Amino acid sequence: MIEALNILIVAGDPLARSALAALCDSLPDFQVIGLTNPSTVVAHLADLEEEAEIDLLVWDLGWETSTIAPAEFQELDVPVLALLSGPDQAQEAWSAGASAILKREVSGPVLVAAATAAAHGLFVQDRELAAPFLPTPPDAEDDLQETLTPREMEVLLLLAEGLTNKAIATELDISRHTVKFHVNAILGKLNAQSRTEAVVRATRFGLLAL
Repeated sequence: MIEALNILIVAGDPLARSALAALCDSLPDFQVIGLTNPSTVVAHLADLEEEAEIDLLVWDLGWETSTIAPAEFQELDVPVLALLSGPDQAQEAWSAGASAILKREVSGPVLVAAATAAAHGLFVQDRELAAPFLPTPPDAEDDLQETLTPREMEVLLLLAEGLTNKAIATELDISRHTVKFHVNAILGKLNAQSRTEAVVRATRFGLLAL
C-alpha cells in the first residue's frame, strides 16, 4: 500500500483554502498537515519541520497573475504543485520552480496522479497551460515530404556549421557543382528559400540537434 502524501495547502483566498482542503481530505492518498497563505508559508514550514515531513505544497495561485510567494518555489525545499486559473500564470509558476502546474478545476484523480509524480521528483504540466511556452512542432501539412539522402545529410550538417559550397566540396572531396546540386535538393525537400532557413527547418524536423 502506498503511503499517503503529507501536504500543506497554500492559498491567499480563505474560501479557496477551505475548498482545496475539503477536496484533499476526501482523497485517501493525501494527509493534509496544514493550511496557510502565501505570506506565511515559510514560517509555517519551519513550524511543521519538527512535527512532520511535508512531501508537497498544493498551492492555489488564485485568479491574479504575479502572485508567486516572496520566496520562489525552488527556495522552499519542498515540491510545489501549483493550481492556476489560466495560461497567463504558467510561465511565472514554471520559472519560479513549480514541479507541477494544473488547472484550478482539476479532478481528484488527476490531482493525485500529478501530486504523486511531483513528490517523487518528476515534472508535470497540463498540456493547455503549458502550450504558450512549449516549442511548436511543424504543422501536419508542413511535414517533410521526402527524406534526405545520406550525402544530403552530410551536406546539411556542414551547412549548419556555416561552411561555403567551396569548403563543403573540399571537406567531402566532391566538386562545387555537385555541392550546389545537393544544396538545391536540400532546399527543395525542406521547402526552404535559403541555406539558413534550411538549417532552421531541419532542426524543427529533428534532422539536426541544437
